[in-house]
Amino acid sequence: MSEKVIIVTAPSGAGKTTIVKHLLQQYPQLSFSVSACTRQKRAGEVDGTDYYFISEEEFHKRITADDFIEWEEVYKGNFYGTLKLEVNRLWQMHKVVIFDVDVKGAINLKKYFGANAISFFIKPPSKEILFERLTNRATESLEKIEERINKAGYELGFENYFDHSILNDNLNVAVEEITQLIDGFLIQPVV
Repeated sequence: MSEKVIIVTAPSGAGKTTIVKHLLQQYPQLSFSVSACTRQKRAGEVDGTDYYFISEEEFHKRITADDFIEWEEVYKGNFYGTLKLEVNRLWQMHKVVIFDVDVKGAINLKKYFGANAISFFIKPPSKEILFERLTNRATESLEKIEERINKAGYELGFENYFDHSILNDNLNVAVEEITQLIDGFLIQPVV
């Protein structure tokens, strides 16, 4: 088993999901860790592919059962977490697990996996561009977008907690930069 993980984090709207999708296409040995969450499914999202959508009650039962590597209440009433069973399932398939998670979750994952993890913080070019990206998504109310913008300002302060900080001003450049770092990580032995 590879038992390695790649952690990609960013403030909402900085492009982490887009970058992770590029990496999954580029590296057949990677597999996406599907997080559990309590938020409502967005249009086009698939349960078990994008997230495991579960009730808040079920989420709390799983916390009590110690089913999570890490979990957070990311937004009021919206819990997200990484299931131990999900990571073990992917490792049994001889995959390198890639995470697309919020900043606090990423910090906790890096602590948990230590040297067997490489972590990336994706930076938006500016708060204005971040606001524009979130607004153009048209998936949430203006109030929710403002909540995400405020949280992004806070999360930008955690950039130094990660192995690498990548500016996502040009998607192709950002993906190329991450690819070079992942190539080096994948050839290192598991600690």
